[in-house]
Amino acid sequence: MPTFIRQLWIGLGCLLSLSVAAQNVTVRGKVTEASSGEPLTGVSIAIKGTTRGTNSSATGEYVLSNVPAGATLSVTSIGYKSQEIAVGNQTIINISMQAEEKGLDEVVVVGYGTQRKVETTGSIASVKASDLVQTPVANLAQGLQSRVSGVQINQNSGSPGGNVSVRIRGTNSISGTSEPLYVIDGIQISNSGGINDVSPLSTINPNDIESIEVLKDASASAIYGARAANGVVLITTKRGKSGMTRVTVDSYYGTQQVNKTLPVLNAAQFAQLENEVFKNNYYPDPASLGKGTDWQNLVFRKAPIQSHQLSITGGSEKTQLAMSLNYFDQDGIIVASNFKRYSYRVNVDHKASNWLKVGTSILGSYSVNNGINTGATAIGDAGVVTASVLGAAIGAPPTLQPYRSDGSISPFGEQAGGQYREVSNPLGFTAVKNQLTLKRTLVNLYGEATLAKGLTYRASFNVDMQSGLRDTYSPRSIIAVKDQTATSGSASKTNTNNLTLLHESILTYAKTFAAHHSVKLTAVFATQKDSYNYNGISAQGFPNDLTTNESLQGAATFTANSDRNEQRLDSYMARVNYGYKDKFFLDLTARADGLSKFGKNNKYGIFPAVSAAWRIIEEPFLKNINSLSDLKLRGSWGVTGNAGGLSPYQSLAIVGSTGSNYDINHTYTTGMNPTGIANPDLRWEKSSQADIGLDISLLRNRLNIIVDYYYKQTKDLLYQKTMPLSSGYSSMVGNFASLENRGIELAVSGQILNGPLKWSASANITANRNKLLSIDGGVTDEVFMTAYTLLKVGQPLGVFKTFVFDGINQTGEAILQGYDGRLGGYKVKDVNGDGQISSADQVITGNPNPKFIYGFSTNLSYKNFDFSAFFSGTQGNQIYNAARLSFEMPLGQRNQFAGVANRWSASNPSNEYVSGFQGGRLPVTDHMVEDGSYLRCKNITLGYTLPKIKGVQRIRVYASGNNLFTITNYSGYDPEVNTYAGSNTVIGVDNLVYPQAKSFLGGIQLTF
Repeated sequence: MPTFIRQLWIGLGCLLSLSVAAQNVTVRGKVTEASSGEPLTGVSIAIKGTTRGTNSSATGEYVLSNVPAGATLSVTSIGYKSQEIAVGNQTIINISMQAEEKGLDEVVVVGYGTQRKVETTGSIASVKASDLVQTPVANLAQGLQSRVSGVQINQNSGSPGGNVSVRIRGTNSISGTSEPLYVIDGIQISNSGGINDVSPLSTINPNDIESIEVLKDASASAIYGARAANGVVLITTKRGKSGMTRVTVDSYYGTQQVNKTLPVLNAAQFAQLENEVFKNNYYPDPASLGKGTDWQNLVFRKAPIQSHQLSITGGSEKTQLAMSLNYFDQDGIIVASNFKRYSYRVNVDHKASNWLKVGTSILGSYSVNNGINTGATAIGDAGVVTASVLGAAIGAPPTLQPYRSDGSISPFGEQAGGQYREVSNPLGFTAVKNQLTLKRTLVNLYGEATLAKGLTYRASFNVDMQSGLRDTYSPRSIIAVKDQTATSGSASKTNTNNLTLLHESILTYAKTFAAHHSVKLTAVFATQKDSYNYNGISAQGFPNDLTTNESLQGAATFTANSDRNEQRLDSYMARVNYGYKDKFFLDLTARADGLSKFGKNNKYGIFPAVSAAWRIIEEPFLKNINSLSDLKLRGSWGVTGNAGGLSPYQSLAIVGSTGSNYDINHTYTTGMNPTGIANPDLRWEKSSQADIGLDISLLRNRLNIIVDYYYKQTKDLLYQKTMPLSSGYSSMVGNFASLENRGIELAVSGQILNGPLKWSASANITANRNKLLSIDGGVTDEVFMTAYTLLKVGQPLGVFKTFVFDGINQTGEAILQGYDGRLGGYKVKDVNGDGQISSADQVITGNPNPKFIYGFSTNLSYKNFDFSAFFSGTQGNQIYNAARLSFEMPLGQRNQFAGVANRWSASNPSNEYVSGFQGGRLPVTDHMVEDGSYLRCKNITLGYTLPKIKGVQRIRVYASGNNLFTITNYSGYDPEVNTYAGSNTVIGVDNLVYPQAKSFLGGIQLTF
């Protein structure tokens, strides 16, 4: 080969090597925070358009090899502005990250789309995922508690998976539901249930949620029409993002315990009371009995709680994927109660072409709840003591024993000669099987097509499938042998199936014209079908407990029942959003809903709304005020509906089985008879709401203030009206009642420090006033819902009406006609002064609705340490402590609260506790009405992020305390209580509901 050719090849090879070297370089540098210069850990630095990337170390350093020439680095971190940096010929690239100011360009979900925060005209509140799961919750609504102004959330039961009630801007119904509509990735679900039921929301894993928006006013929620009168909660789950794959493990384990137990008489005091009541000497030496059995100590326990989650996110520019698996296990602080949930999530988004995007969201769960009954709704002795485990634990004689010699539960009928058969061994309740197994799958499939510039069409198909199996068994063994009969031992199996199918077609057109005008048009057609069926069998009389309820055919008697119903909702919605110069905004919405379960004369309803906003900050006279970042005035009016209080077919003339058999030609035949009167005018409940709000941002958005005033009137409330006997029916459901809610909300959040020490805080307070305007169209002025709870026109829902306690009858006092005339008995006040006690002396003595509710949270971080605290509370509400009617009534054969030791006697003229008396009853007075105000430390968390470990992007460990203390004057287990769960009319009643637990836990969060 000629020399010059050889030299040419060598030269070309060198050039080729240099070219290859130029195309692949190693880039390194340091990532710091712009304001403080502190290094940032866990920042993602990826090569744009690929899945290759790395994360900054604990010292902020990063190294990225084999970076092609001409590549662009995509730099992202939560809480900081994303950046794209061209590599060019650089090998050292130091990156300065600017904190992201959540201001005008922040995007919020508004239903059937999104808006920039600056464009919103309605009252919408957002909650971040990190706040939602700050405390260990089984239910997503629990994580919202006290974080959003205008939203009152009560944990009705502290049982694992227990139910909650959510009220957005007050209670809006009497017979219907006041729970908001929940929309999870487009799938609409509702929350309901009694005090001992598992909340439907507990089947959704809170760790899968990215963000929550609460639509509070009518202009924001009217897009959901007949289901939106109680507000709407929009839930968006976590989705994948393009870039490197990220694997996250989040795990915690802790222990729970009861916050307090209620003081009761010990064995010696109880024995003395028994001798006094029955005037015998059954216990010859009470003092020798000492403390006796502590029944509360036996039913309460320290209980573990744990959660373990694996999440994987990632994808390319065309396809993004997010997956998660979660296991949650919570033992209750009452023996034998437990809730387990296994859940998964798969979210996929795929850009099929430049004009078509498709995707899916799938959430599945399998949960098992072992429940235990608490909170009996009956008052008096037997109802409380025999119907719930806590009532039995309070009332069980401390002189009796919990177990037989063989270790089995000892029925009280086998002890003390059987004289305590009227009370039950509380451990017997823990032996009763009450298991609910739920399987739930939520599926959303969507396709989104860009038809032209600014014009998109989105079709979604949603499925909510839920099936449940409830197993119950009450064993023979908890009944005294001598008391067992042929029907002892009872069991049941009940299967339920719910299916919701929803299709939505959404057409959206957005355009900006003449530089300053923007218009967005949205049109929606939706059709939804709900199907429900159940079948169950119950049986009594088992030869033994060996097979529990798995062999119902072995029982002596059976009862079978079944049911099925369907309903359909067709909807049409149109919305217009208009903006001018980011200064003026106008939104117009109208929705038409047609629902099959309403009367034939009212199948469709129209729900309009209008809202507007003026960003005063854009006016010239405010331009030079540097401290003012934003100032926006909002106003809205709209009408929404509530269809949740009505079961299908109630507008029709209904017939049903009488439950009795008739002998016709020597053949027993089941009878049928009319059970419901037709009402062709039956329609949805309708709320009209006006709202005016002011949004203020100061100091470059470091301080934000939101104030809202609202007035909401709800008409056509469903109410069961009493019918004259001549009609042949006892009652009729119709749209007869009305009520109003008005209130003011204030929310403040601020970034106090933003240097090496970061400190942020937020607080909110809400005052709501509720008033009943009409019950049944003006015929009735007041109706008792219980012996002490009242519906009264002109008053809030659920007020307490009772006699007024006036002390104890003392020696020599005059006795008025109509109340307990015993020496040492209750006195009640003659309010009207007529010289006798009658119903005319009952007055309103309490209001269960708080004067205001509030919440406060704070977050601090310094270097690798972080700290957070969260408090919530109510003020000015009363609780009716119904348990005191039983356990301050010393009539014998069951234990009492400790205060009864100071009962009246000739030598101890107490003016609070009556003397012991057999077979007596206490009148319903305000003596049982207590202040229910409280301030609760919901959570305190201390965390530490470990220095960088090879192969691990981030490791954070933390310790957390939950429900650490409660400041309250309430004497019961828990001031956050309601025996009647989500009732609209019986509120703030405590008959020994499952209390909330105090918990301590430790956790670890790993990101790879």
